[in-house]
Amino acid sequence: MRVEPGAPYPLGATWDGKGVNFALFSAHAERVELCLFDGSGRREIGRVRLPEYTDEVWHGYLPDARPGTLYGYRVYGPYDPARGHRFNHHKLLLDPYARSLQGKLLWSDAHFGYHVGHRRADLSFDRRDNARGMPKCAVVDGAYSWTSDRRPATHWPQTVIYELHVRGFTMRHEAVPAPLRGTFAGMSRPAVIDHLTRLGVTAVELLPIHGFVDDRPLVEKQLVNYWGYNSIAFFAPDPRYLATGHVDEFKTMVRHLHDAGIEVILDVVYNHTAEGNELGPTLSLRGIDNLSYYRLTADDLRRYEDFTGCGNSLRLAHPRVLQLVVDSLRYWVEEMHVDGFRFDLATTLARNAKGEFDPESSFLDLLRQDPVLAQVKLIAEPWDLGREGYRLGGFPPGWSEWNDRYRDTVRRFWKGDGGLIGELASRVAASRDIFGHRGRRPHSSVNFITAHDGFTLRDLVSYNAKHNEANQEENRDGNDSNNSWNGGAEGPTDDPAVLQLRDRQQRNFLATLLLSEGTPMLLAGDELGNSQGGNNNAYCQDNEIGWLDWGGPQAKDPALLDFVRRLIALRRRHPGLTRDRFLTGDPEGENGLKDVTWLAPEGREKTASDWNYPDARCLSYLLSGEAPKARPDAVADPLLVVLNAHHEPMSYLAPRLEGIDGWRWLIDTAGEIAGRTELGREARLTVAPRSVVVLLARPADAPPDAFAL
Repeated sequence: MRVEPGAPYPLGATWDGKGVNFALFSAHAERVELCLFDGSGRREIGRVRLPEYTDEVWHGYLPDARPGTLYGYRVYGPYDPARGHRFNHHKLLLDPYARSLQGKLLWSDAHFGYHVGHRRADLSFDRRDNARGMPKCAVVDGAYSWTSDRRPATHWPQTVIYELHVRGFTMRHEAVPAPLRGTFAGMSRPAVIDHLTRLGVTAVELLPIHGFVDDRPLVEKQLVNYWGYNSIAFFAPDPRYLATGHVDEFKTMVRHLHDAGIEVILDVVYNHTAEGNELGPTLSLRGIDNLSYYRLTADDLRRYEDFTGCGNSLRLAHPRVLQLVVDSLRYWVEEMHVDGFRFDLATTLARNAKGEFDPESSFLDLLRQDPVLAQVKLIAEPWDLGREGYRLGGFPPGWSEWNDRYRDTVRRFWKGDGGLIGELASRVAASRDIFGHRGRRPHSSVNFITAHDGFTLRDLVSYNAKHNEANQEENRDGNDSNNSWNGGAEGPTDDPAVLQLRDRQQRNFLATLLLSEGTPMLLAGDELGNSQGGNNNAYCQDNEIGWLDWGGPQAKDPALLDFVRRLIALRRRHPGLTRDRFLTGDPEGENGLKDVTWLAPEGREKTASDWNYPDARCLSYLLSGEAPKARPDAVADPLLVVLNAHHEPMSYLAPRLEGIDGWRWLIDTAGEIAGRTELGREARLTVAPRSVVVLLARPADAPPDAFAL
């Protein structure tokens, strides 16, 4: 096999049309060998020593290599855990920059750099070869025709995010051919995209699709790491999502979604890898340069700093590790055309060398000024498991954040907890108390009721407690504080009163979410009443528990789906719901109305004392509808919203507004005023128990069909 010096940049395996350049960073290695495999990935057909070492990068050029070439690395150096080094050339390693993977990890003791079961544990040295059980890296020709692709570039205020799992979303979809289910090709099918466009969402947020590993304990239980929060390859789509086996399948999915006006956001896991703690396997970074890639404890370099609960944390303070993450992000934007990222346990990424969260960290500063990454959507999960890891509102301008205080407040309110109306008002107004600084905008608050981690919406209203027995952890896993309420019976029931209440509660949650300022995020399947049987931690359930049920009760009765479509349409057309600035309570526009007026039941504005009732369970407010000139399609009339979580009906008098002749009914989750589409100027409403009512002001000169959903 011919080998030439090649170049130290770019890192990874790069096809230039004539041959392939291989470059691997390792500051402490003594030698690097490139191992080549046949098309099956089972037989090694050649081994080449990378001939050059420049700026701590080992590199070589193979003029005879081509796209499709399968490879891995063996890295020589000291095995000395006490000094932070865990080199073991008996272990085949994945290229951190691999663009494609072939095969899956087949677990055995050979994947560990030490002798499993040895009395000295990881201080021993294992000489078994693990190559047969390792996935292989594949050289990729990145050429792809994007000529027809146009990024939707949806403005933040108009964004509606839909979180989904690529596999679970289509595994039970009858309109998707069986061989394509659970793949990017399945996501590209017309029936799937039609569902998203008719629903009205503007972005899909995909659970992790980077190459990941199924934890050995899960495999031994015949379970898998279904969610994928166990990354090992930051540039490669996981092979299980590729029906064709080629990465172009992902690009084709993105192009089809873009054609439908839908952005693609990736949930990314750069805070840790699948190699775990000091007793974990040697699969990639650990064997390439453990001391450089991972955060090790200062007083014992054998141990790992763990802010994630997964055994290790990446050392982003190291320039080459930071480069790895940023190169990965740029690759997914520039080469794969994604539109944004949601960063798992993002606090870890911004911890400095002392382990403290730093809003001016190198990682956050770099993304903020990067000409590519600063232009895409950046969403933080603003916490981790380390000291002072909860940092909601602490990320810098340019970031949006998952707002769990929104989730918890809205759940508690509709469960019936009292004394929350002040907190609820702040949350539905985009949490200005949390995000209203440094010029940040309402979209900084990503509002959600449900997400992959926790109950689905149907389960939230059907179970008081989690039911995770299928995870084989004796129901100890998952969150015990769900703020859920089953409506009178635990789980499935035939009681019509309970079922009616659950249906109403689902509508209440969805209405609250889509009527709130900020960025709403829906969990896939909530619009269909999808259930996981009370499992609030389905991370290991690659089966009907974790797959979306397209043939459930809502398939026969699409009322909930239609309701969500109407809410999103209302949100899209009414400018008061998609503001680019926080509500202030100050007058705006020609009508002199305040941007928001918080109302007492008598139709007057609330006073300070009105907020202090400990048993209050009802919130009403008026939104001005002043429309920007750029929104000629907007309905600019005021909107009246009543949220009644009380178990009794509430009487409300609509406020008397100048130039307003009456009110038009838009939403009633109880369905009790649906037949009366027009209400008088001084309308008195009896708002049913546990329900949401939305009215639109009707100007005296408005035509009868001035607004329709």
